[in-house]
Formats: sequence, C-alpha cells, structure tokens
Amino acid sequence: MAAMTPTPTRNTVVALEAAAAGEPAAAPARSPRRSRPRPRVWRGAVLLLAGAYFLVPLVASFVFTVHVPGQGVTFAAYTELLAADGFTESLLLSLGLAAATIALSLLLAVPALIGVRVGSPRLRPVVEVMCMLPLVVPPIALVTGITTVLRWGPEHLSRTPLYQTFLAVQDERFPVVLVLAYTVLALPFVYRSLDAGLRAVDVPTLVEAARSCGASWPYVVLRVLLPNLRASLAGAAFLTLALVLGEFTIASLLGFRPFAVWIVSISGAQARMSVAVSILSLLITWLLLLVLSRAGTTPTAATGVAPTSRKES
Repeated sequence: MAAMTPTPTRNTVVALEAAAAGEPAAAPARSPRRSRPRPRVWRGAVLLLAGAYFLVPLVASFVFTVHVPGQGVTFAAYTELLAADGFTESLLLSLGLAAATIALSLLLAVPALIGVRVGSPRLRPVVEVMCMLPLVVPPIALVTGITTVLRWGPEHLSRTPLYQTFLAVQDERFPVVLVLAYTVLALPFVYRSLDAGLRAVDVPTLVEAARSCGASWPYVVLRVLLPNLRASLAGAAFLTLALVLGEFTIASLLGFRPFAVWIVSISGAQARMSVAVSILSLLITWLLLLVLSRAGTTPTAATGVAPTSRKES
C-alpha cells in the first residue's frame, strides 16, 4: 500500500518557487493575535461591591437617625447632639489626648530611630522588638498593670512629693495616664511608619554631608532629615489619631470618659443620638485624617545645609 504524501501548503509552494528563482524566501504570514480584553467589567464589579460594603451600612445608619416612624424625616437627633451633655467635653478631650499622644510618640521614636540608623545599626533588632511588644500584650493586661501601679503609688508614697504626681496624672480634665498608655499602644505603628521612611532615605549620607558642611545636629534633624520624612511622620500621626479616637477599653476600665466611652454611655438611653454621634465621629475622623494625608503629601522646597566659612589659603 503506497504511503500518502502530504499536500504542500501555499507557504511551501511560494518558498520553493522563490528558491528556484534564486530569491530569498519570504517569511510566512502570521495570523494576527487577538488581544484579550482587559477585565474592566470585573474590576468595576469589585469596586462596586467594595463601595457597597462600606457605604450601605452608613446610609442605613443615616436613614435610621433621620426617619422616625409616624413623624417622617426629622433631624432632631443631630440638632440635639450639639447640646447633649458631655458631647463637647468628651470630643475635645479625645482630640487633646490624640495631639499629646502624637507629640510624645514622635518625640520618643524619631530621635531613637535616627540614632540607631546613624550610630548603632546593630541595635535595630532590639529597638524593633521593644517597639513591637505592645502588639503581643493584650490591652486588658496593660490596664491591670496600670491600675496596680496607680493603686500602689498613693499607698506607699503618700508622704513623698511623688504623691502629688500620682494624683496629677489621673486628673479627669486631662488624664496624662491615658496619654502614656496610648503612646505605648501607638509605638508599633509609629515604628513601622518611620522605619519605612528611613529605609527609603540614605540617612548616613545626608548626615555626613550636612555635618561636613558645618551643620549642627539640631539643624541636621530639623532641616535635613525631617523634611525627607514628612510622609512617614504624617502616616504615624494618621495611625495614632485613629487609634486614640477609637480606643475604648483602657479609658473605660480606668474610669475616664473620652469620646468613645461617651458614645457607648448614651447608646442605651438615646439610640438615634448615639448612631448620629457615630456618624459624626466618622466624618470628623475622616476629615482629620484627610488633613494629615494632605500634610504628608504636600511638596516642600528643598532644604539646604548651612555652609561654613572657609579661609582661602
């Protein structure tokens, strides 16, 4: 049985004719590839679902605060909110605690991380472990320790000048003990934000260049390093503000009444007002975080280094 010979294709025939005529064979024509359409539909569907996940509860909460069965639409929950007992005091207290916590945590973390980055890189793992420890310790354990110290102090130091210090840090008008506790809780977030910013900047080179030009250490930190860490500082302040405004456990167990505790205290008696306060607190938090975000992304002019006067030889 004779073997069947394959039928030559058009490209093969053209190549044979070109070879017989002494011409170079042309490259075979390639069929154009069809580009796959980008998944715009799926991307839009995912964004739509994510937006609905966040917006639907907020819209439902807002409808609950303005719609009263039998009365229709009313904004009484919002108009009575500003005149509610303790609203202004608790909100100002939380904002003051947030500002003090941001300042204290940055004052502790920025010099320590810059010093480790410049002078002692081997201590970086030690500093990292110390700053990340608050994530391991539960807030209830931290409150128990703080309560024990505050109870032990007046009992054993009543005849010393430190007795007044223990009373001062527990002042209800501005409890410094909450600032200290919130600073400990914020250290992991502050450390991560600043460490990422320092990794993106060649700190040793900047410090060496500034010092070689005669700049002092305060000038190097304030005019050379901090402008390059603007985004990291804003991120650290961003996270600390969100933590302080939403913290409830420590303040409640220690007997203080910042904004989060005040919201929970009125939720049982005035449900609509408590939901209205929650929506208002979200708007205030988003506004403050937007301000911090804009402050961290605002471009700044390049900072120079103070030159030194050199005598010409």
